[in-house]
Amino acid sequence: MSLVYEHVSKRYPDGTAALSDISFEVPPGQFCVILGRSGAGKSTLLKCVNGLASPSAGRVVVDDLEVTPKTLRRLQPRIGMIHQSFNLVPRATVATNVISGALPAVSTPRAMLGLFPKTLRDRACALIAEVGLGEEHLRRRVSALSGGQQQRVGIARAFMLDPSYVLADEPVASLDPQTSVDILALIDRQAKVHGAAVLCSLHQIDLTMRFADRVIALRDGQLIFDGAPEALARSGLAGIYESGPCEPIQLSRAIGA
Repeated sequence: MSLVYEHVSKRYPDGTAALSDISFEVPPGQFCVILGRSGAGKSTLLKCVNGLASPSAGRVVVDDLEVTPKTLRRLQPRIGMIHQSFNLVPRATVATNVISGALPAVSTPRAMLGLFPKTLRDRACALIAEVGLGEEHLRRRVSALSGGQQQRVGIARAFMLDPSYVLADEPVASLDPQTSVDILALIDRQAKVHGAAVLCSLHQIDLTMRFADRVIALRDGQLIFDGAPEALARSGLAGIYESGPCEPIQLSRAIGA
């Protein structure tokens, strides 16, 4: 069982080639970072897993089931999502936002009435505690929380249905450096506790080197590196995250080599 990209390409109607013949496999339990500058194709790569984008060529397979409009309903419980902009309902409570992660497992009428089973309500409370929020946060509106706290809510929501895979799309892009470290450490810990693999897009080389088990580097929609962080450090591919020309030595300095 694994998440597999098989020769995936994506071209948008305006002619933009977002991905070009991408192939790799993410095994259970791996923290895989998708590294690249803005526009490299990172978000599109993730969207091909949760159905928000469809490959123009190739296919994505989750646990031997190809991602298609027909299979998406069956796959949704296996895939959690953590968003860059949190994607929460600001006026709703923390508890309501977290339990919304269970919507794929609840009928539409029951969900609209807020009739979630006790097992799911108990799980939401447990996950809120796991991400470091206290009982006092359960009924607090998300809009009253800090950015770091909101992302903790997003992390709890992503694990509501005990997914096999968690997609994290630039989850710390809007957070300060220390909060970024705390949030990525939390995602890593939750994934290990719940036995999930993580596919996390980042553009920060220091965070990548700190948390990744494996790095997939993209540039202009093409896969230019696939391997361990240590191998990336030796490759001299610093230009994939810098805004301008750079020397390979800058990568070594960035990771304290």
